[in-house]
Amino acid sequence: MNLQKLQKEVDELIKKMGGYWTPSQMLAALVEEVGELADIILSFEGVKGEKDPLRLKEELGDVLFALICIANYFGIDMEDALRDTIRKYSTRDL
Repeated sequence: MNLQKLQKEVDELIKKMGGYWTPSQMLAALVEEVGELADIILSFEGVKGEKDPLRLKEELGDVLFALICIANYFGIDMEDALRDTIRKYSTRDL
């Protein structure tokens, strides 16, 4: 499945759930999810907690979901955005 199909699936789910939050609320949700991802990554580094690959997968999914919500709200195609970033890094940082 490509990112465009995933964006559409997220959009349909969010609309069933009552619609998108405000941009600042979605940003806060993204920051919260990144914090949870940071906690699980720290466990893999031996800093805190138990390593849990399933939780790592879950937190990565949560971060991606939050990013897709923001992209959908602003009408940004995530696949195009990622391709642009890959091009940027491949020309700038090689």
